[in-house]
Parts: sequence; C-alpha cells; structure tokens
Amino acid sequence: MHLKKIKLSYIFVSQIITDLEKRQFRKDIPSFSTGDSVKVSIKVSEGGKERIQVFAGLVIAKRRGIGINSSFTVRKISQGLGVEKVFPLHSPKIAKIEVISQGKARRSKLYYIRNRFGKKALLVKKNNKK
Repeated sequence: MHLKKIKLSYIFVSQIITDLEKRQFRKDIPSFSTGDSVKVSIKVSEGGKERIQVFAGLVIAKRRGIGINSSFTVRKISQGLGVEKVFPLHSPKIAKIEVISQGKARRSKLYYIRNRFGKKALLVKKNNKK
C-alpha cells in the first residue's frame, strides 16, 4: 500500500514539473549555432527599475540540454580581456537574441578561441548564397 502512494505522488509531481517547463518554454528563439556572432539583450533590474543590457559576442558553445535546460556560451573581448557568459536558452531574463553574422565552424565547442588574440581569433564568415 505504501509503495503505491509513493508511485502516485511521484507521477503527480513529475506532471507538475513538466507543466511548469512547458509554460517557461520560449518559441521566439532564432536558429543559431556555434561560431555565429550574436547580440543577447538581457533584462537587468537595478533598484526598482529594469533596463535592457546588450551582450554581443561569439557563440563558442551551445550545450544541447534537454528542453528547458539547454544553454549557450557567448564570448567577447572587453577592454583587452576576454569575457564569457553562459545564458540559459529559455530564461525569462533574456529579452531577445539577434544573430549578427553566421560563422563557419568545424567544431561544436570553440574553446581554442580563448588562446587566440586579434585577427587569429576571427572565424571565416559563412556564405549563404546557393
């Protein structure tokens, strides 16, 4: 009897979790991949006010999490230092994602870009002409 109660409560809790994930799932995300240059607009709250801050850079990793757990890493150079941020893909803090340009990458993770500077850190742009 006790085992049946545990199974029923587990099924009920997992159903609640999947319903919550469906509500937070975003459909306005553009298609982008590793090597693309993107602008990520983030909602930042300071005090009682909320503003939008833009983080523009190169997508060096796109983690293929399942559904709502997926995330991506963007790297930019700010005042001579490399800055990386990991964004959850379906976060309500992200206002929008814009793809600036598409890059041609042969790897799914571009961690080798961390050791390159200047023109060596640039990727070849992808031609969309067919």
